[in-house]
Formats: sequence, structure tokens, C-alpha cells
Amino acid sequence: MYDSEDDLDMAKDNFSKLEENESGGSEDEQQMSSDEEHSESMNDEIGSLDEDHNSEESNAEVDENNGEEEDEEDELMASEPENEKENTDDQAMEENTQTTSTSKYLPPHLRNMGDDKRKAELEKLKRNVKGLLNRLSEPNMASISGQLEEMYMNCSRKDMNDTLTEVLLAACVTPSLMPDRLLMEHVLLLSVLHHAVGLEVGAHFLEIVVRNFDEIYKSPSEGKECDNLIAIIAHLYNFQVVHSLLIVDILKLFVDNFTEKDIELVLFLLRNVGFALRKDDALALKDLISEAQRKATDVGAQFKDQTRVRFMLETMMALKNNDMRKIPGYDPEPVERLRKLQKTLTSRSTSGSDMKLRVSLDGLLRAEQVGRWWIVGSSWSGAPMISKDGTTAAKETTVGQFSAKVLDLARKQRMNTEVRRNIFCVLMTSEDYLDAFDKLLRMGLKDKQEREIVHVLMDCCLQEKTFNAFYAVLGEKFCNHDRRFQMTFQFNVWDKFRELENLPSSTFNNLVQLITIFLQKKCLPLSILKVIEFGELDKPKVRFLRQMLTKLFKETDPEDLICIFGKISGVPKLGMLREGLKLFISHFVLKNAQSPPELWRPKRPSSNCKTCVLTLQRLKITSMSCNKCHTKFHFRKLFVIWPLQS
Repeated sequence: MYDSEDDLDMAKDNFSKLEENESGGSEDEQQMSSDEEHSESMNDEIGSLDEDHNSEESNAEVDENNGEEEDEEDELMASEPENEKENTDDQAMEENTQTTSTSKYLPPHLRNMGDDKRKAELEKLKRNVKGLLNRLSEPNMASISGQLEEMYMNCSRKDMNDTLTEVLLAACVTPSLMPDRLLMEHVLLLSVLHHAVGLEVGAHFLEIVVRNFDEIYKSPSEGKECDNLIAIIAHLYNFQVVHSLLIVDILKLFVDNFTEKDIELVLFLLRNVGFALRKDDALALKDLISEAQRKATDVGAQFKDQTRVRFMLETMMALKNNDMRKIPGYDPEPVERLRKLQKTLTSRSTSGSDMKLRVSLDGLLRAEQVGRWWIVGSSWSGAPMISKDGTTAAKETTVGQFSAKVLDLARKQRMNTEVRRNIFCVLMTSEDYLDAFDKLLRMGLKDKQEREIVHVLMDCCLQEKTFNAFYAVLGEKFCNHDRRFQMTFQFNVWDKFRELENLPSSTFNNLVQLITIFLQKKCLPLSILKVIEFGELDKPKVRFLRQMLTKLFKETDPEDLICIFGKISGVPKLGMLREGLKLFISHFVLKNAQSPPELWRPKRPSSNCKTCVLTLQRLKITSMSCNKCHTKFHFRKLFVIWPLQS
């Protein structure tokens, strides 16, 4: 039995065969006859097929209807959960698109805070860190620090920082005073991780410690938690994690309040870091001692027991005089031993870079308002420099505080960056060199930005029509404040030596006078001339050296000259410099110098008189006479020594 579609196909095949097989007769007649015959046959065949097909369909229609109804019910039952699933998927997709378009971005550490799996992972991490710290000692410091470094590589840094800080503070900050060795070993471990993993390790720990110290200090108790926190901060300074700026701020806080507890904490802190602080920032320590003496005079009479105040002042004076014997209980040997271990463990990772956190006490306490600028790449969600009460805490040295005239002058002097422009405006608007020094330090510049102070100061000094001693005194203040500024001045002067031939006359003279003053005030050593090749001197360098040395000899006391030239006398590496200076002075300075008057011309010493020879070799007396031969001598400032003849 054929279907209707098969019958139509067969009819089409027959029609095509009839067209191909027909031949003879006229084309129109043949086509008409063939069409008629074919149409009649097709109609008959299709009619018969339709009748048969209709009869079959009518017989099977009842059976098919019954089967189709059952199939439709099954399909409806099966399609209902699929439709529900598709609807839920569509709703979920729409909700996801809406949430992604409207909700804020959440960092990974804020997602799934209530997840039990994450809590279990943090508990496991805490157990592992606590287990390592419980076994911590000086011999296994390297292995434990290495395992913690691997954990930093495998786990989230935030989770590791939080866990490590929590475990360290739980072990070191207790109501009783902790042993000093235990604190040093734990802080040493943190210092190794600070140098090996990154600055954020020590920065996070330091911020938490300072916040806890501030809370405990403001609400005093009978426990020793505050002492333990101060000891941790002191050892962070000993192991090169923080800069002396934080220690000085804490000491100033204690001296300003000046209670019995503050005096105890000052003594405790100075016993741990006093001599290191004297080496790093002697000027700040000197100011602190002066302030403590003034406070003791004003407020010290209120204390019932005066012995503790006197003991604190004696300790400070011992630090000032570098007398370790007068400080009871001071033993630098444990710290020095652990410092050597620290150098061994961090030599492969630091590569000579400075990893100290140069941050103040106020900056740590206000980190939520002003941001953690001391951490490279740290994110901050707050508005810039906006405090909680809505007031703007902008810096003092911003562009808006300077007049348009000063800003226009800065533009003409090619101060093309914000830092250089602010430094220039401070130099031009300050009252004196102390005011400029304080304002420049309060700008809080770091590393390369801090070097811009020296560059701008040198540029301003050399651009003056006549020499202004303000820049020399300010430069001396910076050189005495920190050796970093002294090194920056030295490199800047070396750059100027290469440009001597291109400098205008006023700039040239200003450079001569500035370097002469720096040499007289011992801001720069005479060894800065070592970059000059005395065998290949050109006219600008000869002119510069002649003017500088002549001015130095004429305007400097003989004792200071001996000190200036004596610093290069015993150094083997400066042998070429000494020989070059001797030749230059003999050929270009003494040769053209005017001889002293006949009245003041000294007699040549007698080579047979030992007293004359010994006295001349000491070079400490400007005018004297020999006790034996009564030869009178007078040394002009231009002449250092008369040559002795055998």
C-alpha cells in the first residue's frame, strides 16, 4: 500500500518518461494529446489512490487518535519539568545580569564570609602557622621562615597576614612582661618575611601593633601589654623594619605627657634602641633630651618620687655622651648576634634595597582616613584626604596656598612637576632657613621625590645673580640631618663638574662659593674632587679649582684646613687625588700668589734643631718660636708648611 507522496512521485516519473518517448506528428498536437492522456491517466490514478488512502485513513484514524491522545499526555507530562527548568534558568540568567550590572565589585576576601568551608581552611591555616611558631628558635629560624614563605606563595596574602599577626600578638602580648629573647626571635622572623615576601607583611603587622598600643595607652591598666607592644616596636626598629621616625614620635608622645608610666616607658624604650637612635638621628635625640630636661624642671616637682626622673635624665645624658656603662642592664650582644643572622637570611632577597617603613605615628593611626601610602600598590576605597567629619586634611605645601606670582616664577624656572613646583614655592616663600627646613620635611617625600629637594635647591642657588648664603645654610642643615642628602649633594656637584665649560659666569661663581662653604662646614669632604682628572685639565676646571682652593685657603682657619685635608691623607684609594692636588697647588695656586711682606716673612727653620722639625710636623700652631735656636715662625693661611731641607 502506497502513501499519497509516493503516488505523486510515481506520477511525475511517468510524465517525464512519456515526454521523452513521444515521437512523430506535430509538436502541438502531440503535446496536446499527450497532455490530455496524461492528465486523464493521472486523474484516474490519483482518484483511485485517494480513495484507497482515504479508506485506510478512515479506518486507522480512530486507532491513531487514541494513540495520539496518550502520546500527547505523556509529552505534556515530560515537557512540564523541562519548561519549569528552562524558566528557572532564564530567571537565574536575568537575575545574574541584573546583579552584575547593578551590584558593586566585591574583592575575593569579602566573598562567602559565612562559608563553613572557608572557616575550616582558615582554622587549618592558623593551626599550621601556630605549630611553626611554637617550634621557633634561633637554630631553626631559616627552616621555619622558608616554610612560611612557601605558605605565602600557596595561600592568600591577606589571610596569611591576618593569621600571622594574630598568632604573633597572641604569643607576645600578654598581661605579664615577656622575655626579651622570645620577643626578639619572633620579630626577627617577621623581619625575614618582610624582606623576603614584601613590604605588606611588616606594614600590616606594624599597623595592628600601633593601633593596639594606642588603645591600651589611652586606657591604662595594671598589665604589661603596653610594655610588650613597645618592646615589639623597638625590635622592629632594631631589625630594620621601621625607620627612626616612628621611634622619635613615640618618645615625643611620652615626653609631652610626662607621667610616671611615661617615664618608665621612655627608659624601657631607650634601653632597647637608645644607641641605635643616636647613630641614626642624633639631632632628634638631642632635641628630645632638651625637651625632657625642660619638662622635668616644670612638671617634675609634682612627683612624689624624684629618683625616677633623675634616673631618666642621667640615662639620656649617658646616651648623649655615648657612655654605655651608665645604663644598667644594657647588653647589645643578643641583638647584634641576631642581626648577623638576619643579614645571612635576607642577603639573597633584599639585594641592598632599603626596606624600612618611613611612616610616622600619626600616619599609622590615620591610615583609614589618608590611606596606606607607605605600601606600594595598596588600594584605598576612601575619598582622597577626607577625614570622617568631612573636613579636608590637605597638606600645607599645596599649590593653592601660593600666589600666582610665585607659581609663574616656578613655571619660568622649569619646575615642571608637582613636587618640584611645591619645593620651589616653599623655598621662595619661607621666612628663614629653619622655616624652609621644617616645611620641606613635613611634605613627607620619599626616595626619588626627596632627592628633588637637593636638585631644586642647587638650581635656585646657581640661578641667583649674586650668591645667596641662604641656600648654603639650608643645604648644611639637610646634610647634618641625614646622610642621604649629603650623598645627593655630592652626585649633583659631580654633574656640575661635567658642565663647567657651559656654565655662565654668575652660575660659575655661585658654584665656587657654594662648594667652598660646604667644604668649610664639613658638609662635603674634599674627596668630591676625585672625579676630576688632574692630568687632563681644561681651562674651566683650572679656573674653578684655582678660585675654590684660593678662597678656601684665605677664608678658613689653619686648624680647619688641617682637618679638611687630613681626611684624604690616610686613604690609599685617594692617592691620585693627593698627588694631583699637590701639583695643582704648586703650579696654579702658590705660583701666582703674592709673597708675604718682608716683615712677616718667616725664617727658614734650622734642620739641625730637632725642636723646629717636630713643631713644624705637628702643624697645629700658626705663630711660634723655637725654644733652642729662637727662630720665629709665622704661617700665612695660604701656606701650609715650609719644606724642610736636610
